Amino acid sequence: MGSFNTAEIKITCQDGFQLSATQFEPNQKIKGAIFVGPATGIKRQFYAAFAEYLARNGYGVITFDNRGIAGSLYGNVSNSDASLQTWGELDMPAVLSQLQFAFPNTNYHLIGHSAGGQLVGLMHNAHEITSMFNFASSSGQLKNMKMAYKVKAHFFMNMVIPLSNYVFGHTKSQWFGMGEPLPKMVGQQWREWCNGQGYVKTAFGKTIHEHYYDELTTPAMWVNACDDDIAINENVKDMLSVFKSMKAKTLTLSSKDNQLDEIGHMKFFSRRAEHLWSHSLDWLAQHPA
Repeated sequence: MGSFNTAEIKITCQDGFQLSATQFEPNQKIKGAIFVGPATGIKRQFYAAFAEYLARNGYGVITFDNRGIAGSLYGNVSNSDASLQTWGELDMPAVLSQLQFAFPNTNYHLIGHSAGGQLVGLMHNAHEITSMFNFASSSGQLKNMKMAYKVKAHFFMNMVIPLSNYVFGHTKSQWFGMGEPLPKMVGQQWREWCNGQGYVKTAFGKTIHEHYYDELTTPAMWVNACDDDIAINENVKDMLSVFKSMKAKTLTLSSKDNQLDEIGHMKFFSRRAEHLWSHSLDWLAQHPA
């Protein structure tokens, strides 16, 4: 595998907001370019080892913090007006544009983690993506979850989020091991969307008046894990039902079959799971420009 250089950059969105991002550039002719769409409240450093792996294998990569999260939070999180919707409508399109500027004349891929794959249909330039590889992206619909986890999920979504937003002005997700503190509207939309069918679909005609879910035909691989309590097969199927024209492939990984104690919702991107990352390379190799 080859070497690469990294650079800390700022990406300016259409509304002028600046995102903090890291750019990984291989020291060889690149095979393609990838932006890594983060899960809700997860900062870009979580994906650093995975991005380095992709760069060593010849891909240009950008990881980023959504507005209101980590390096893209300016001031108090309670003052942030970020939402899941702005992440999809403003942040992700700007990152794709930066990817195209940094790595011209190649193919462009999204590797999405949870929300990073769910929100792609809000991107006005989503049709410029050559392919998608998503891990743990699903509707997160609460009613489909198994009872033991459903109780925990209902408690967090329907008690913790509204109470935390009321008392603190933002969602204290970090108290529950769920990434960074969330801006109020992120937590609120997360709650609303997971309580309905089709996640983002619950906002169609309400806060979302223009989207591209119906028309996207981008080749896509949706990967989940047997031991993920959130992105269960029923919820992956539910999320895919929102993409009316997408002919997606699915893959369910077993931690036992892959000599891992756990994959779950998060640990695909762990260094311990590096032997799983070849699934993404295999997919990318099948979808050149």
